[in-house]
Amino acid sequence: MAHRAETVPRATWAARWTGTLLCLAVAVIHVLDQGGITATRDPHYVGVAYHVLEVAAVVAAVLLLVGLVRPGWLLAVGVAVGPLLGYILSRGPGLPGYSDDIGNWTEPLGLVSLAVEGALLLLSVPFFVRSVRRRGTSRAAARQTGR
Repeated sequence: MAHRAETVPRATWAARWTGTLLCLAVAVIHVLDQGGITATRDPHYVGVAYHVLEVAAVVAAVLLLVGLVRPGWLLAVGVAVGPLLGYILSRGPGLPGYSDDIGNWTEPLGLVSLAVEGALLLLSVPFFVRSVRRRGTSRAAARQTGR
């Protein structure tokens, strides 16, 4: 499997562990913000989005840990970008049926969330791009050798 990491330099292992921890931090922050694992925020679509994000964050963390780096980094990008957009929209113009956070830009948990998601985005984009480039390089080499 081209996306599996059999022999990985220490820097890549460190990045994967860091990405894993950041993904799990995103999940924990959103569980705390919604009031627990079984709680669901209102309106319903916001609560569902929280649960989807939390599951996606855990899946991304597992993918990174087991060495499925391309899908892991891609999902990590989504785990970072989704809540960043949600933060901006919920505090700016508001979301349909959800205006509680309009103008609430300095909520402490929200700021922590922004920092974690920003760090995850800055880490995951270059590693995802690198994994795509490596795949292209390995395919080109396989074509040249006739495999």
